[in-house]
Amino acid sequence: MRAMVLCSGGVDSTTALGMAVKKYGKENVVALSISYGQKHDKEIQAAIDVANYYGVEQLFLDLAKIFEYSNCSLLKQSDEDIPEESYSKQIDKTGGEKPVSTYVPFRNGLFLSSASSMALSKDCSVIYYGAHADDAAGFAYPDCSEVFNKAMNEAIYEGSGHQLRIEAPFVNMNKAEVVKLGLELEVPYHLTWSCYEGGDKPCRKCGTCIDRAAAFAANGVADPALAE
Repeated sequence: MRAMVLCSGGVDSTTALGMAVKKYGKENVVALSISYGQKHDKEIQAAIDVANYYGVEQLFLDLAKIFEYSNCSLLKQSDEDIPEESYSKQIDKTGGEKPVSTYVPFRNGLFLSSASSMALSKDCSVIYYGAHADDAAGFAYPDCSEVFNKAMNEAIYEGSGHQLRIEAPFVNMNKAEVVKLGLELEVPYHLTWSCYEGGDKPCRKCGTCIDRAAAFAANGVADPALAE
């Protein structure tokens, strides 16, 4: 059995990659890294470093054209500032009724659909992606929810002639639990990048930096990426 893993170079996808390598062996795992017009390439470089660490095959896909009409604050063409506050504060402002400003329109849906075609071509029977419960909370990232995962899995399973399914192993876990699992798997978190800014070092102010710091703190360890 072969597995494809959506690999962004962040904590969650790298943990998913570690899980897949342990379960299937590196020779049976393919990492897929997708560009979507983000403001920097730090996460793609991190994904390359992670794939090299595990010794897995890596594929690349550019979907930037699809998102060129979006004003999501993560994208190059956006004039919106990336919020410097936690996701919980951002959710409080939206009342949990709409996604946060860093939500890229239906990104996971497009990623998984595109990955499905590539996975079938590479003889993979499962796709892993790193959606977790914290991202789905308060409708912040609706394409990270359990409901979304089940719907996409059914569509992909049926649309592939029952050859392919998707798994979001962390969909009912928070980020601290993901990090706990990753530490047990000795995931190379020192190679990962989560910050929405493209500086030399993480800004420690954007939602994903705050979320990441809290997850490591909850496990009583320092973030190894900050020691680099």
